[in-house]
Amino acid sequence: MADLNEIQTLEHDVLVIGAGGAGLRAAIECAARGVNTGLVCKSLLGKAHTVMAEGGMAAAMGNVDARDNWKVHFRDTMRGGKFLNNWRMAELHAKEAPDRVRELEEWGAVFDRTRQGLISQRNFGGHRYPRLAHVGDRTGLELIRTLQDHGVHQGIHVHMECTVLDLLKDGDRVCGALAYWRDTGRFVIFKAKAVVLATGGAGKAWRITSNSWEYSGDGLAMAYLAGAELMDLEFTQFHPTGMVWPPSVRGTLVTEGVRGDGGILKNKEGKRFMFGYIPAKFAAETADTEDEANRWLKGDKSARRPPELLTRDEVARAINAEVKAGRGSEHGGVYLDIASRLPAEQIKRRLPGMYHQFKELAEVDITKDPMEVGPTLHYFMGGIRVDAESQMTTVPGLFAAGECAAGLHGANRLGGNSLSDLIVFGKRAGAGACDFAASAQAPVIDKDQVEASMRRATDILNRESGSNPFVVQDKLQDMMSHNVGIIRTKSELETAVEKLKELSAEAATAKAHATSQYNAGWHTALDLRNLLLCSEAVTKAALTREESRGAHTREDFPGEREEWVKYNVIIKRGNDGDMVVEKRQRPAGPQPLVEIANSKIEDLEAGKVGADYQ
Repeated sequence: MADLNEIQTLEHDVLVIGAGGAGLRAAIECAARGVNTGLVCKSLLGKAHTVMAEGGMAAAMGNVDARDNWKVHFRDTMRGGKFLNNWRMAELHAKEAPDRVRELEEWGAVFDRTRQGLISQRNFGGHRYPRLAHVGDRTGLELIRTLQDHGVHQGIHVHMECTVLDLLKDGDRVCGALAYWRDTGRFVIFKAKAVVLATGGAGKAWRITSNSWEYSGDGLAMAYLAGAELMDLEFTQFHPTGMVWPPSVRGTLVTEGVRGDGGILKNKEGKRFMFGYIPAKFAAETADTEDEANRWLKGDKSARRPPELLTRDEVARAINAEVKAGRGSEHGGVYLDIASRLPAEQIKRRLPGMYHQFKELAEVDITKDPMEVGPTLHYFMGGIRVDAESQMTTVPGLFAAGECAAGLHGANRLGGNSLSDLIVFGKRAGAGACDFAASAQAPVIDKDQVEASMRRATDILNRESGSNPFVVQDKLQDMMSHNVGIIRTKSELETAVEKLKELSAEAATAKAHATSQYNAGWHTALDLRNLLLCSEAVTKAALTREESRGAHTREDFPGEREEWVKYNVIIKRGNDGDMVVEKRQRPAGPQPLVEIANSKIEDLEAGKVGADYQ
């Protein structure tokens, strides 16, 4: 039996788990209010997935096109999310993003500039106007640099290379977490009055992904096991452009900024194929005039908005279709050409990261030759269900922000909305956690919970024999890629459910050799519970939603179905421990917001719609 007095115990008013953009912004907000704040990161500080978001952060600042405003941004977000977004979150995001970007500038972020000296903004898929504030193609890196530099001066206690195993509860409320130090394997208890989860998604459940090793669904799984509800997990975004060659870097992200700066997609025949995949409804809603919509659909390349900047779900499905039809590139993707569109020096200046990435990893000079790209699992639109204002989950004292939280993006995230999501709702989560902690009683740690979590972890090291955790993860990635990919069917999803049961049984006997010090096998075995749980939630949610909407495509249920926009798929833990899937009615949106989202763009710009709604 464990003696709690012998286990290292650290106490904070607010504990933030995850040190990407959302976690850092939440911690900064707490520290700025004078709250004792702990920040736990699975890897080193700065090694956050936020740096993978390269193209920019979306905010309706109107620096490049003065017609842009929060209402147009809100409208774009709702339409991109196929109207499944949380209305209030989409509104708050569109309204508050410009201030959060300016705040970063005040804290030292060095953005690219217009000739007038304003923060420059670029085009991105699904956005009506140039809206993404950017730093070349390294915007996420600059965001992390700025938040870290500002945050370390706020007195935040940073705990690096520390993996959280389970949340701890005092009755119904969260009271902290049990974790272990990756270098020694020693356990540590964090006591806290409030906990903020900012742990990202679970992309490592798929073979081809832009996600790094940390993305094992830790926050989603821990929140679910603590009693929180998960929502919209059927919507997994496959970014259209990941590297496809060489195999060692397959899935590595190729920023949408390449297409935002004029890059075009071609098949092996040299044909610019995206003109053949423009949805008529999208063309009619997006083009400035009916004539432009018709020219667009007929493949007229003089149309103002290039089809390469359709929403990510549309582009990913188009690339997938070209490859399946035998028109793919040499290594199973398509070609992304920027070399014929911009001078070499301009490419190097605007896309320095992509230039060096392809030069070093694939021996391709993108100023001369096209890139080979294909879809890669990139982002979870779904996640933990939260309150729009405070970001608190259905468990008292537990908050979530960023990719691990659901609501803002609906069925499909627009590029660039992720970075502004982090800073808008990271701040709100931090504020909500501070408010909760201010009136919360001192946490009490339950010895039985700690012992159960420690036993689960150490059993992996103490078994005489068992399954190889790397082999189990390999099987999981193959299975999810084959059965729960871009295009889904009932039979494949049902197969996935059965396969997940088998893999869970294998994972339950996983064995890691040697000691707990920097033991990669042990770390992988511990991650398997979270990866399998998230995979089950995604699969069951995808099986439940019998339509195709946004990033969720069912071959056996093509097209959107009107009744399904009224529902979210909720995942929760039943009293018997089994996963419960619930089809839950969505609340209707406020009438002014509904009118803005459904308006014609010319009516919105002319002030005929939403003029009185501020």
